[in-house]
Amino acid sequence: MIRRHFLLAATALAAATAFPVLAQTSDWQAVLDKAKGQTVYWHAWGGDPKINDFIEWVGEQALSRHGVTLEHVKLAATSDAVARVLAERDAGTTSDGAVDLIWINGENFAAMKAQGLLFGPFAETLPNWPLVDTVGKPAVSTDFTLPTEGFESPWAMAQLVFEYDSARVSQPPRSLRALKDWVMTNPGRFTYPQPPDYLGTTFLKQVAYGTLADPMVMQQPVDDATYAATVAPIWAYLDQITPHLWRDGRAYPQNEPALGQLLADAEVDIGLSFNPGRASAEIAAGILPDTVRTFTLEGGTIANASFVAIPFNAAHTAGAQVVANLLLDPAVQARAQDPGILGFQTVLNVAALPPADRARFDALDLGVATLAPADLGPALLEPHASWMVRIGQDWIERYGVAQ
Repeated sequence: MIRRHFLLAATALAAATAFPVLAQTSDWQAVLDKAKGQTVYWHAWGGDPKINDFIEWVGEQALSRHGVTLEHVKLAATSDAVARVLAERDAGTTSDGAVDLIWINGENFAAMKAQGLLFGPFAETLPNWPLVDTVGKPAVSTDFTLPTEGFESPWAMAQLVFEYDSARVSQPPRSLRALKDWVMTNPGRFTYPQPPDYLGTTFLKQVAYGTLADPMVMQQPVDDATYAATVAPIWAYLDQITPHLWRDGRAYPQNEPALGQLLADAEVDIGLSFNPGRASAEIAAGILPDTVRTFTLEGGTIANASFVAIPFNAAHTAGAQVVANLLLDPAVQARAQDPGILGFQTVLNVAALPPADRARFDALDLGVATLAPADLGPALLEPHASWMVRIGQDWIERYGVAQ
């Protein structure tokens, strides 16, 4: 049975339950003292070895700097951790929960926030919060149209890019219409991960932006009365390209690494990633050929921030806050942006950093396939979570295949 990232989001508008918990971080030293010796269980996607290695390194830093042990609980879907928290809440477990920190996506953040399942607010009281670029990167304070209000802390920026092998594609298609024409002219050479995988869902959002008469309608909750007519252009577009996808649209890669492997194996000529530096990182690792490059679409592509959140009943809230703050440390952020490590974009205001910290970023070689920030184009807002709940479920019914 296909796992659904949208597990709780379908009921995200339910009334909040009465578990208000406010973080008290005015005395950071007290937080550090309480965190020392704690083991923080960070429930995070475990599908990418590079990300797993980075989290392991963060754990080494947490232990050496603060005496906090970090355990990476590898997830196939964020909803698995959210379901654990919900089950504990329903069983009356309001403290000493099994989940201390979640790498959370927008749908599940909306659901947990609406149901009172989050600890906080805490993010804006972290010592490293003033380094975050809240003006130039508004996505660090808004998640799927929902103000974060300090209930989650950003740690990486992401924007959808398309990856292609320039040895096989001389002129990449730079609009959604051009992509459709290219796919139909080059059958079997393009695909996307099967939703509810986050990258597959992001592709659906991009199709929505390129086909809906008024994409800004997605900034408000779904209107049941107009939903079917509004999204009809999405299905018209997908109906046209699906028979011409890799394996005739009868199979899909499971996630971003699987799609990247298809590009590496020359089974497809164009892929996509939510990490503008992924291709350069894979080239540096010898996985992708050095002819791979990236492009975005005219008019912009979907962008957002990656966040961590702390469940309302986490057993180790102090340690979880220490890890969240550590993720905002300039040295950690620069390491994450190194294409040899992850190639993630930073959430910090680099220009405002002290010279020594700014130099960490200035020294980075972003790699041959990474677009400069100015060349990424407009960053399109994430839709309201309710849209992707409905569209994702509809996609599964129309096109989904057993994995």
